[in-house]
Amino acid sequence: MYPFQGKLPPTAFSRTEMASSAPVSRPRVSHRASLFTESVIREMTREAMKYGAINLSQGFPDFPAPEDVKRAAMRAVADDVNQYAITWGARDLREAIARKSAWHLGLEVDPETEVTVTCGSTEAMIATLMATVDPGDEVVVFEPFYENYGPDAILAQATPRYVPLRAPDWSFDRDELAAAFNERTRAIILCNPNNPCGKVFTREELEFVAGLCREHDAMCFTDEIYEHILYPDDDGTPAEHVCMAQIDGMRERTVVVNSLSKTYSVTGWRVGWCIAPPDVTAAIRKVHDFLTVGAAAPLQAAGAYALSLPEEYYARLAADYRARRDLLVPALEEVGFRTFRPDGAYYVMADIGGFGFATDLEFTRHLIREVGVACVPGSSFYADPARGAHLVRFCFCKRDDTLLAAVERLRKLAG
Repeated sequence: MYPFQGKLPPTAFSRTEMASSAPVSRPRVSHRASLFTESVIREMTREAMKYGAINLSQGFPDFPAPEDVKRAAMRAVADDVNQYAITWGARDLREAIARKSAWHLGLEVDPETEVTVTCGSTEAMIATLMATVDPGDEVVVFEPFYENYGPDAILAQATPRYVPLRAPDWSFDRDELAAAFNERTRAIILCNPNNPCGKVFTREELEFVAGLCREHDAMCFTDEIYEHILYPDDDGTPAEHVCMAQIDGMRERTVVVNSLSKTYSVTGWRVGWCIAPPDVTAAIRKVHDFLTVGAAAPLQAAGAYALSLPEEYYARLAADYRARRDLLVPALEEVGFRTFRPDGAYYVMADIGGFGFATDLEFTRHLIREVGVACVPGSSFYADPARGAHLVRFCFCKRDDTLLAAVERLRKLAG
């Protein structure tokens, strides 16, 4: 049985499906579409809006994007950059991606043959899978995982193979990971820094993964969308983000997925990209062309500007998110959560075992409707919901006053 089958039907809170009065001779829904649910994360946003809850579920900022980045978008519209860009991305944006890859990752990227601009990193990942994976192939996925990865694999007609990351440090067992690779393994998906748990993979861990990829002639699809949101160790040691494409022997095996969304606080723009070897890029571009044609042209122009921001911008971004993390995490602990402090990204996983609820869904429903704060049930990040039934995920990409208001409401749990 595929993962997700029978999980949280038809949504996390099990709304009643409408019955059809017309008889049908065969199912109208594909087998693939029946194997997973809609996004639980985005359902939590709708629930928060319905009950007036503070939304610490879906990971979008409630503060403005940088003013100069917004002005660049407005200027592009005013300058009539309003028609189709080149399908695989406007030249100025692809060149900006290549320049940033050079100074940030030390990678020399050809913008003409190795970069594809997509409608967000979400499309970049599914286009990559559909361009490289055949029916019967397997894709290794660490769990807890960003909820799109399992359905992405299924839509590409591959079989996901899940390997657990274990709290409190979200480490993986090397023997378990090695056992997940076999002759059918086409790729492994990484999210680094990780959504939902905030793990930042070390160079040593990535080198072990790389060794398995080389041994089994497999690829790595690495989601780098939180690459600049990193936190130093307790002793002040600076955090290090290592991209798999930087590891020896992996440049030609890696597809790097990224986006404007998190780094520049423009999640609604839906401008992403992937960097891949030329032969893989050619295949991704074909799939992308027939999925979405292309991302919004004026927002691509603004993205080229955003990618030219100085390095100081990224240091300030990380510092601001560290302050938000250090506001929310202790407050969650004070009201009774056991938290797993993230090393990167802007989410924190929390254990709800001290509150006496049977499941994460029951707890999340109570939190939204009675306490007035929305989070994401942890089961949505696991192939077997039971493995995440004691967890929830909070995001802290919010203004300080939003986080403080949420903390005040959460104190009801301790009362």
